[in-house]
Amino acid sequence: MPRFFEPDLGTNPDDPFARDAENKLIRRSYWLDLSDTSLVLTLNQGIGANLTNEQKRTHLVDLGRDHLIDQVCVQEILPPESV
Repeated sequence: MPRFFEPDLGTNPDDPFARDAENKLIRRSYWLDLSDTSLVLTLNQGIGANLTNEQKRTHLVDLGRDHLIDQVCVQEILPPESV
């Protein structure tokens, strides 16, 4: 089962990442109304900036916008292992 971001609804009950008991987005229309460019900016520089790449990836797939994964999920470059 995918690991979606779980916001603190006590602090912000209207969080756009809020999900119901069946893991369905409560404010799905918020996300679907965003253009691709706005969605990329929202996840990279806005309210989604602190999410992990995996959380961003599962969110995009859930929205049917998986074509944006490469623009949103920056590839992590690991340093070479030292011997």
